[in-house]
Amino acid sequence: MKPSSTRKKVSRTQARNAALLNQLGTPGLGTLLAGRWLEGVLQLFLFLAGFVMFCVWAFRNLAGYYQMMFNDAPKTAAAGGGLALWGMAICVLSWVWSLQTSFSLFREAAKVSLDSLESFAAGQIKMEPAKIVLLLSTLPEWSRAGEIISRTYVFKDFPAAMKFVNNVAELAEQAQHHPDVDIRWNKVTLALTTHDAGGLTEKDFALAKQCDALSLR
Repeated sequence: MKPSSTRKKVSRTQARNAALLNQLGTPGLGTLLAGRWLEGVLQLFLFLAGFVMFCVWAFRNLAGYYQMMFNDAPKTAAAGGGLALWGMAICVLSWVWSLQTSFSLFREAAKVSLDSLESFAAGQIKMEPAKIVLLLSTLPEWSRAGEIISRTYVFKDFPAAMKFVNNVAELAEQAQHHPDVDIRWNKVTLALTTHDAGGLTEKDFALAKQCDALSLR
């Protein structure tokens, strides 16, 4: 993966995974996973800086205790408490920042879902043959058989194919428009038609485009 100047859209699953990694794992890693490169790097840098400061303080104190165990010199108060406080404060700052990013990701995922629903809500009327031909030309991997359009996707293995199917299922459930799905190990065939309209509608082509985008993730 390489950084991009444009933010990629995130699904609810991606937002959830990023939040779990940020808040229960290492702040910044989930942000990076979601494609927020600058925020992720800075959050991770802050957390590591604070962690190193705390470790330096702990090492100094442990070294002092060991020295007192084997040295008859009078005991002195542990030094560097401020370093530990600064370290913990920076780690907390990184955690809070990553929490804010996680909430932002959830809001963006909700907007993506709403946009998908709005796009799929249009076009419940059966399309004219000329328009079907025109829209089908924008989907070169899809073929038409009567009132159905279909495409077979090929993935590297069965888990990759099932991941795609799960993502399609989530998208289709949001749109309340469900394709017929045929799974053959690393091959997934989707078939689309709008039964309520008695043929192909704009919803079929909109969902086909969304499925093509999912296959590239």
